[in-house]
Amino acid sequence: MNQKLLKPNELGILALGGLGEIGKNTYCFQYNDEIIIIDAGIKFPESYLLGIDYVIPDYQYLIDNQDKIKGLFITHGHEDHIGGIPFLLKQVKVPKIYAGKLAMGMIKNKLDEHRLSKATDLIIYKDLDVFTFKYMKISFFRTNHSIPDSFGIAIETPVGTICHTGDFKFDFTPIGPIADFSKMATLGEKGVLCLLSDSTNSELPEFTMSERRVGESIKEIFRRITGRVIVATFASNIHRVQQIVEASIASNRKIAVFGRSMESTLKVGLELGYVKCEKDTFINREQLKIMDENQITILCTGSQGEPLAALSRIAEGTHRQISIIPGDTVIFSSSPIPGNATSIGNTINKLFRAGAEVITHNPLTDTHTSGHAGQEELKLMLQLIKPKYFMPVHGEYRMQKIHAELAQLCGIKPENTYVLDIGQVLAFSNKGARIAGEVQSGAIFIDGSGIGDIGNVVIRDRKILSNDGLLVVIINVDLSTKEVLRKPIIISRGFIYLKDSQELVREIETQTTDFLKGILKSRKNIVQMKNELTDYLMSLIYDKIQRKPMIIPVIMNVKRQSA
Repeated sequence: MNQKLLKPNELGILALGGLGEIGKNTYCFQYNDEIIIIDAGIKFPESYLLGIDYVIPDYQYLIDNQDKIKGLFITHGHEDHIGGIPFLLKQVKVPKIYAGKLAMGMIKNKLDEHRLSKATDLIIYKDLDVFTFKYMKISFFRTNHSIPDSFGIAIETPVGTICHTGDFKFDFTPIGPIADFSKMATLGEKGVLCLLSDSTNSELPEFTMSERRVGESIKEIFRRITGRVIVATFASNIHRVQQIVEASIASNRKIAVFGRSMESTLKVGLELGYVKCEKDTFINREQLKIMDENQITILCTGSQGEPLAALSRIAEGTHRQISIIPGDTVIFSSSPIPGNATSIGNTINKLFRAGAEVITHNPLTDTHTSGHAGQEELKLMLQLIKPKYFMPVHGEYRMQKIHAELAQLCGIKPENTYVLDIGQVLAFSNKGARIAGEVQSGAIFIDGSGIGDIGNVVIRDRKILSNDGLLVVIINVDLSTKEVLRKPIIISRGFIYLKDSQELVREIETQTTDFLKGILKSRKNIVQMKNELTDYLMSLIYDKIQRKPMIIPVIMNVKRQSA
């Protein structure tokens, strides 16, 4: 952070991701020469980000201040909170990463995959641990979420205590340990300066349904089904995976697992004891071929209709081991992430067409519940923590805004609620709070293994190519004699089928030749001629067929051969 933004002995809070969006949660806390980071997540690309694998924050603030970083603390093991860690470590020196046991197991796998296992020290924390630095003291309080070992984090600073909830809900009949209400209330009684709280479900005026109720519903569905059961859910939802395992055991089924992320998460869950079952509960792909259909559960990825996920390939008929057979039942144990409804619908249609029955979450089946707090739970968190100031995080702008209004209903003064944007710095001192300015921030695109190689111009070009295709015009000229030497060669990809568009092709050839004959007489170089030819053909083609392909002119300077 530009030190001019913060005065001496001021605490600065800022988000590099997770405000105005769902994903890439990365929150920074700076006091003098000390920085604590909470979470380092990714965001999955929206449909217009063609070819992009992940979106991460712009880490320039951390790059500029890496000598001040004391540690990265992880609230839980979901991708939007840990997925950015390998990309962060490739750019920034982080001395230590602190995480709960399950999250650390997942982080180790990521670092091994990226060959970063020696890039930092890894420390597993428990809910009673406390880590003390020069200015800040870090402690934890257990919460409930859709993954075990989910924690809120308290940061004691010279100007007051800051609490970050992480992702949470209040589940009074949880699958794992119940949330630590006593510790939250104790923090509130001691006094909390500012609360940063999960806003994802701030629009829902209710308590979130218990995970245990979902488990009971899944068991009942399994009891009624004959034939194979194929269940798609989020790989990281370990609680749900355990429910599916229990339902399979209760209905005398063995489980085959498909999908790389599901296999990886399940391996960590079994090793650490978060998924509990006998070893022979899981079968390999060869055993799957010889088992009775009534004794099979297939657990896979693809609940969001992702094109390369296991369920999508099964629906397409392109999976190498699994094909839909009449009598299969497919259960979607998830809800659509905003923007994925179309792809999920397409997958469901293909499954029906292939002969499967499909069960999705609805009031009659209860195959899914959210891991995020509804309005009543958000109010309960506010009343337990009793912060003087409030900053809603992890949500789109409207979700943050609604959450801020809930805070005001709970007694927080309107002038003490801050709905901020990514990069804005909220500064605290003994005199109160102020917005101190902003640091460099934004989104960096990950394409393959490249970090930031793809910019907005490339995304724009990909969008043009996907909508209108590509037209290449190759033409030989002799700049010394100012002549066009031969008829242009036209190449089309995703624009027109040349054999069926001969009239348009001939016009492009003629107009290109005539246009170049005209501008060859001027004193223009090849770059200028390419630019003018591109504009001319763009206008010509749009007038003819109302399309705007990407046009690449290739003008080659060739000497005329003597007779």
